[in-house]
Amino acid sequence: MQNSYKRVDAHLSSLGYCTRSEAKKFLKIQSVCVDGERVFDVTKKAYHSQITVDGQELDAERLVIIMNKPCGVVCSHSDSGVLIYSLLPLRFQRRNPKISTIGRLDMDTTGAILLSDDGALNHKLTSPKSEVIKIYEVTLAQPLRGDEAEIFASGELLLNGEKKPLLPAKMEIITPTFVRVEICEGKYHQVKRMFGSVGNRVIALHRVSFGDFSVEGLKPSEFREVSL
Repeated sequence: MQNSYKRVDAHLSSLGYCTRSEAKKFLKIQSVCVDGERVFDVTKKAYHSQITVDGQELDAERLVIIMNKPCGVVCSHSDSGVLIYSLLPLRFQRRNPKISTIGRLDMDTTGAILLSDDGALNHKLTSPKSEVIKIYEVTLAQPLRGDEAEIFASGELLLNGEKKPLLPAKMEIITPTFVRVEICEGKYHQVKRMFGSVGNRVIALHRVSFGDFSVEGLKPSEFREVSL
């Protein structure tokens, strides 16, 4: 766990509590303490672990959260529509470096998505080499024809526009039009394209988990901090 030593205003601004220019006013209004002693000097240096705001420890220096993304929300910093970052507390939105989603979910796809301000972690988990397991619940427009699980597990399914076949994927049949799919890649619209390749259409898609992290117990838009 990081525990950097720097000025109080640098800690507060990097974590989004206030800007550097707002720090003096922030210290007058809020009770900012170093080792339990209130401070008013923004230039005072301290370790992250020494500082509290209104009796609460500072937010983590490296933030990783899992959110149950609702339908209609966009995983982007700049696109039109409701952006996923608008669902976060204001100080999370103001962190520097910025919080970004680890990978993306389509606007109409719901469920598990990780967000972090750790760029190296983001790169690691989105790299094809990571082969992070993702589990989806899929609602289909038409009943299964019967050979989908075998095709997906074969490691030979080649999607349109791709040069390499997909890695083997697992499919659990819940009903003829509702299945659970486990993949370890993150190709563009992968699950939708997989079912399109076997003559079906996905009408609802929900990601249950990303790696070891599940959205079980989280309502749409809710999130919790996780450790990686």
